[in-house]
Amino acid sequence: MKVALINSRQDMAGKNIRHHIEQCLSERTDAGAGQGRTYEFFEVEGRLIHAEQVDAGIDADLVIFLSRHSSVNPVPVLTVHVTGNYGEATLGGTSRTLAPAAPVMMQATLRALARHCPEGYRVSYEVTHHGPTDVSHPSFFVEIGSTEKEWMDPVAGQAVAEAVLDATAINGVPLIGFGGTHYATRETEIALSSRGAFGHIAHTRETATLDEAMIRSMIEKTGAVAAYIDRKAIDHDCFTRLVGILDALPLMRLSESEIAAIGHLPWESYRAVRDLAGQISPGARCYVHTLTGEEAPVTVSINPDLISLAIKSDEPAFIRGLEGLPVVYISSFENRLLPVFVTYSQYSSQIINALNTLCVKIIRSKEITATEKDFLIIHKVRFDPQKARDLGITAGPAYKQLAAGQPVEINGQVITPAMVASERDSKIHIPGLENYI
Repeated sequence: MKVALINSRQDMAGKNIRHHIEQCLSERTDAGAGQGRTYEFFEVEGRLIHAEQVDAGIDADLVIFLSRHSSVNPVPVLTVHVTGNYGEATLGGTSRTLAPAAPVMMQATLRALARHCPEGYRVSYEVTHHGPTDVSHPSFFVEIGSTEKEWMDPVAGQAVAEAVLDATAINGVPLIGFGGTHYATRETEIALSSRGAFGHIAHTRETATLDEAMIRSMIEKTGAVAAYIDRKAIDHDCFTRLVGILDALPLMRLSESEIAAIGHLPWESYRAVRDLAGQISPGARCYVHTLTGEEAPVTVSINPDLISLAIKSDEPAFIRGLEGLPVVYISSFENRLLPVFVTYSQYSSQIINALNTLCVKIIRSKEITATEKDFLIIHKVRFDPQKARDLGITAGPAYKQLAAGQPVEINGQVITPAMVASERDSKIHIPGLENYI
């Protein structure tokens, strides 16, 4: 990959970063080599935000602008962002125009900034908010903020230089983002903790005026395969309008938990899993464990009574038990775990055996059980309000004590939990039960 690094002669932070990158390259002959990257430097006279067509004629695959960041509330910060204007161009560029983004490399740089971040600084995305917009190559800004003290800080310059050279792509999933503050807090957290790689991000104040044409441009300039909406940062009416536009395009919407749950699946494989899950339960959510590779997904089903009882007994233990399995579990739109799982055909038998074993293990650890051939027998002892009433006990604290297994005294008579309990056996048929015990 050929990387063009562009700074302004009048930008102290840009010159600081460039100096340290040049120094790193002179000292580290392997810098960037592991990622197959080469670097070429360019310098302009004026401000970068007005550097339209600055990359015309440059032979590169990626342009990185080295720059300063200013803020009305200055804090030490290292940031990355792509350029463009959703509305009027007040800080360079053309109105309602977005530059091509490089979401995967921008995420890689953000994560590298987090690794090299000096004490006292923080790391974040910024929303799309200034020029240049007439840029031919995928590009982004990497910046030191927010005052002259930080712009000149050699420690910050060194940190950004190392981040630019060490940035390593992690098979990111290109996304567009809606909502949040200037520093895109939720999008930053997602990119640092998952494969979610953002390109264009719109500030909350911009979302009310975004139309279909601008959202299409966000998608195209980012190469986005899905969208994320910071639901807490956007009011109901705006959220509903955005959802309507995205669904009509159509573009998949992912929640923060869904982005985290993509796992290591290639995007097209994840889409196939999502499509299959949607056939099982409209609006279903998918949570990938160690399933990897590119194959046609298949479903495996487990006795719904067995799954239901295991989840009621200890749902966290059930979810933990899925770790390490090549499987995707599905929850309904109401977040209810379903008894149907997704995997690849080569793992079907393994998953069925593992799930049956997991369920039986949880139930036997939490309930009174016995076995009879291929039947798991669950012995239930429950507080019976009718028996309590027959003994003259009225609803109230006494019910709570008895249900908790504690005796109570009523009119001089000690009533034990056994006196107001009902017992019931239920059976679950599990073919080959002896293999799961």
